[in-house]
Amino acid sequence: MTLTQLRYLVAIADADLNITLAAARVHATQPGLSKQLKQLEDELGFLLFVRKGRSLESVTPAGQEVIERARLVLAEANNIRTYAANQRRESQGQLVLVTTHTQARFVLPPAIAQIKRDFPQVSVHLQQAPESTALDLLTQGDADMAVVSTAGDPPQAGIAVPLYRWRRLVLVPRGHALEQLGRVPGMADLAAQPLISYESSTRPGSSLQRAFAKVGLEPDIALTALDADLIKTYVRAGLGVGLLAEMAVSATDTDLRAWAAPAEVKECIAWAVLPRERVLRDYALDLVRALAPQIDRRDLRRVIDGNQDPDWPTPPTWQALTQTITS
Repeated sequence: MTLTQLRYLVAIADADLNITLAAARVHATQPGLSKQLKQLEDELGFLLFVRKGRSLESVTPAGQEVIERARLVLAEANNIRTYAANQRRESQGQLVLVTTHTQARFVLPPAIAQIKRDFPQVSVHLQQAPESTALDLLTQGDADMAVVSTAGDPPQAGIAVPLYRWRRLVLVPRGHALEQLGRVPGMADLAAQPLISYESSTRPGSSLQRAFAKVGLEPDIALTALDADLIKTYVRAGLGVGLLAEMAVSATDTDLRAWAAPAEVKECIAWAVLPRERVLRDYALDLVRALAPQIDRRDLRRVIDGNQDPDWPTPPTWQALTQTITS
C-alpha cells in the first residue's frame, strides 16, 4: 500500500463516499482514484466499502478500522514532512488560521504583517467562524491554529496558549439616556435597555447570561451579530445598547460613548489553540509569539513537543499588550 492510496481512501470517507467529489479534492481523476482503491482492497484481501452498482453505499466494519488507522498514518507522515521542513529552515508554506471576526479585524493584522515580513513566501489563509465552529475546524485538521476567547476555562480542543485579557464595553450613541445618568451604567441599567451583542450571548450558558442571572436580572437581547462592526452600526442606528470587545472600539468612534462593562461581566482571555500531537511550522510559533510576546519561545516549543507542562505567565491586558507592541 502507498500513502497516496491511504490519502484517497480518507478523501472518499470525508466526501461521504462521493468518488467524484473525493477525486476533485485530491486533484485526481475519478478512474484513477477508483483504480487505486481497488488495488488497496486487493492487497488487503477484503472490501472497504459496500457497493451498490458502481456507487459506494456504506463503509464496511473492516473499512472503518482501516480508515481510522489511515488517518493516523497520514497525520504522522505530515508531521515528518513538517519536521523536515523546519530542520531545513524552509521559509515557504501556508498557515491556515481560523478565528472570530473581532480577532481577525482588530487584533491579527499587525501580527500577520510581521509574519509576512519575516516569511514573505508563506501564504496565510484566514477563516472566520464562531468560537465553537473554529475549534471544530481545528480538531478536524482543517486549520493550523484557532484564535478564540473565553470568559471561563481554557478551550479543551488543543493546547491553549493565553494571549491577553480583554474587557467588554458598553456602547451607546452620544446623547443616549445612559449618558445622561452621569455615572457608569450598572447591571440594572443595562437590563432595562435593549442590548446588541455577539451571537453567543443568546446561549443559556454564555458569560453574559450568567452575569445577569447572578444578580437576578434577565437581559433583553434585541439583536445579535458575529461582526463587531455590525454591532456598532446598529448602535448608531439607535436599535439598542452595544456590548462588545474593547478592541473593536477606537478613538475614531467619536460619535459613540463607551464605558467598561460592570464588574459582574467577567473579563475574557484570548487564546491561541494549537493542535495536539501535530508538528507545526516555525512560522506558526512565531505568530503565537507576535500575539503573546510575554511567552518564551523555547517554553512554547517544549510544551507543544510534550516535553514540558504548560506554566504560562499571566496574560497582559489588551491595553498593556498594545503598548508593548507599539513601543
